[in-house]
Amino acid sequence: MSTLFSFCQWLAETPFSIGIRESTDVYPVIESVHVLSLCIFVGLLLLWDLRLIGITLRRVAVSEVWARLIPWITFGAVLMVISGLLLFASDPVRFLGNIFFRVKAVGLFLALLNAIAFHLGIEKRLVDWDTAAVTPRAAKFAGAISIGLWAIIVVTGRFVAYNWFPSLV
Repeated sequence: MSTLFSFCQWLAETPFSIGIRESTDVYPVIESVHVLSLCIFVGLLLLWDLRLIGITLRRVAVSEVWARLIPWITFGAVLMVISGLLLFASDPVRFLGNIFFRVKAVGLFLALLNAIAFHLGIEKRLVDWDTAAVTPRAAKFAGAISIGLWAIIVVTGRFVAYNWFPSLV
C-alpha cells in the first residue's frame, strides 16, 4: 500500500494534477463528461443485461442487440475510463483515502472480471442461443451480476463526494 500511496502523493504534486484540481473550469467539464459517459455506458449496458436475463427485447435476436449496442457501450466505456482517470488524477491522495472510492474500485474490478468471463465464455456461444426461447443460465447470471455490480459502482461513486468517514490514509 505504501507504494500506491507514494505514487498518489507524487501524482498529486504534479502540475497536471494541480492544474485539474485548482481550475474552476476543467474539473467540472471532466466531471460532466464522466457523468454523461456513465449514462451512455450504464444505460445501454442495462438494456443489454436485461436482454441477457430475458426481460427485454425477447423477440430480437441476441446477436442483433449485441451488434447494435456494443459500439455505443464501448464508446461510453472509453470516455468514462478516460474522464474517471482524470478525476482521480486531480486529487489521488483524497480518493485513495475515501472508503467509498475503494468500494467502487473493487466493484469496478469485479465488473471487469465479469465482462472478461462473458467475452471469453458465453459470448463465444452467442449464435448457439441467438433465437432460443430460453436464455442460458450462465448468460442470465452474467447479466444479473453486471446489474448488481454497476448499481454498487454508481451509488458508491456518488457517495465519494459525500464521504463522512475519516480518511483511510
